[in-house]
Amino acid sequence: MISALDVSTSALVAQRTRLNTISSNIANMSTLRNEKGENKPYQPKHVIFQADENLIGDNGTAGVKVEKIETEESEPLYRYQPDHPLAIKDGKWKGYVAYPNINLTEQMVDALEATRAYEANVGVMEITKGISRQTLSLIA
Repeated sequence: MISALDVSTSALVAQRTRLNTISSNIANMSTLRNEKGENKPYQPKHVIFQADENLIGDNGTAGVKVEKIETEESEPLYRYQPDHPLAIKDGKWKGYVAYPNINLTEQMVDALEATRAYEANVGVMEITKGISRQTLSLIA
């Protein structure tokens, strides 16, 4: 039998992954080069959740897991900075520097939502523990 604690635990793990990904996006808002050293700005990442088939309870409850972390393939934001060492040297964007297309407001709202979901699942765990404690006191 899958308990409410198992379902809430899976949600805590998923929301922690989401919050770590959001933190990475915010931390890399000014990253202008990729891991290979190329002049390509950081691409934001998003967590995709899915129901966990291993955590399906008798009453239809289901756990959650991280299906994947997708990298957003968005057009960078261009700022005209011709004196910048990473300014584009030729073509349509000559003199511009490509910055990651990350909306700080959107990231902060997502972080707040993930934090609230985490807190809600901690609350469910506390209530479940309290009910279990009361049940045991009635039996004993």
